Amino acid sequence: MVLFETPSGFAIFYFDGISLYEPDAMENIWAHFVTEYRASHVIWRKDFQVFKDKSDAINHDSGLNNQLTNMLLKWYQPGQKLAVGKIEYKIVIEANLGISCLFDEPVMELMRGLNYLMHSVVPEEKSKLAEEHCLQTSQGLKMLLHRYGFDIKPEMVNDCIIVTACNLYDSDCCLKNQFKSLRLASHFLQDVSSINFQDWDILKLATALKMVCYPEDDILFGNPDEMFSTDELSKLVADAHKYEDSGIIKGAILRLYNLVVYLLNCKAKYQRRLASFVKEAKESYEAEQVVRERGSLRTDAFEADIQVGVQMVAG
Repeated sequence: MVLFETPSGFAIFYFDGISLYEPDAMENIWAHFVTEYRASHVIWRKDFQVFKDKSDAINHDSGLNNQLTNMLLKWYQPGQKLAVGKIEYKIVIEANLGISCLFDEPVMELMRGLNYLMHSVVPEEKSKLAEEHCLQTSQGLKMLLHRYGFDIKPEMVNDCIIVTACNLYDSDCCLKNQFKSLRLASHFLQDVSSINFQDWDILKLATALKMVCYPEDDILFGNPDEMFSTDELSKLVADAHKYEDSGIIKGAILRLYNLVVYLLNCKAKYQRRLASFVKEAKESYEAEQVVRERGSLRTDAFEADIQVGVQMVAG
C-alpha cells in the first residue's frame, strides 16, 4: 500500500510491491511511470482526499488526525507494508497505528514516478509540483543515461528524453530475455563444435547459431570476420553440416536471430534519437543561462545607475 502526498491532500494506492525488493529495483522502478498505461499495470488508486491542513493531518506532536487515520485503516490489510514519502510519516504511523512502513531509495523512486504522473493518477489535483520531485531526478533514469554515456543535469531532462530513454530501457529488457533463450540453445555449440561461448554477447551468440543452422543465408547485422576468432569462424563453417541431426530447432533459432537483429536496430535508433534530444536539451539550457546572465547584468547595471542618481540628488 502507498500513501502518496499531493499539494492538497493524500491518496492511497495499491502497488506491486515485489518490485521494491528486487536486486535491480533502482534501475527498473522509474520505467513503470513513464506513461499512465505502463503505470496501470503496477499501481491501482483506491482513495484520494483533500486535507484543509496537511500539517494537522500528520505530525510528531499530535500524531494523525481522524481523517487520515480512517483513510489508512479503511484500505490497510493485515500484513501489508505502507510505503511513505517521508521518514517523519514512517515514525508517526508506526507509533500511532502499528502499521509497518517503508521509506528508502526504491520508495522514493516510486514517489518520483507518481509525482510525474500526478495529474493522471490524481486528476482532482490541480496544483503543479516542481520537477525536482519527478522523474527528472530519478536515480534509475540517471543510471541508464550514464550507462550510455549521457552526462546531463536533471534540470535539462525533458519528456522527450524520458520517453526515449524508456524505449531504450525496453529494448535492453527484451534483449536480456532473448539472451536467456539463446543460451538455452547454445549448448549445441559446445556439444557439436567444442566452442566455448560463455563470454559471448547476444549478437555473437545469435550469429553463431544462425550460421550453423542456415550456412547459406546472409548475416544481417555485424561482420562475422570481426566478431569471431579465426578458429571459431572455421569451426562454425566446417561443422555446419553436423547440426542437421543434432536436435537443434532451426526455425526457433531463425526467429530468435531475426528478433535480436530487430531489437539491436531499435536500440541503435533510440540511442541516436536520445543523443539528439540530449544535445538539443543542453543547447537550450545553455542558451537560457546566457539570457539569464545578461538579464542579471542589465539589472545590476540599472541598480548601479539608480544608486549614482540617488547620490547625485543627495549631493
